Amino acid sequence: MTAPTTPSAKDVLTRLEATIAARSQMPPGSSYVASLNAKGLDTILKKIGEEATETVIAAKSGERRQIINESADLLFHMMVMLNHQHIAFDDVLAELTRREGTSGIDEKNARK
Repeated sequence: MTAPTTPSAKDVLTRLEATIAARSQMPPGSSYVASLNAKGLDTILKKIGEEATETVIAAKSGERRQIINESADLLFHMMVMLNHQHIAFDDVLAELTRREGTSGIDEKNARK
């Protein structure tokens, strides 16, 4: 008998992205994602702002579980926004890959 494997972060994010995409097509009363999409981009962005603030507060508290929970909420809402904007999470990962090994200062200066 083989030990169960832990899914990779990429697997988890891929499944979450597919779930968000499917639920975004549902009637607003049937899922949280559908209700956010029905309310539009401004509502989704407001949720990202709220979750970002809650993540900052959690980080300031130093409470590990709270930081993890709020970070998960923030990432989830960012993925809802990406879906709403028709941007695949792989596009974000490709950008992070492109930046890998580049100084943050150099990368920021290259954008000017």
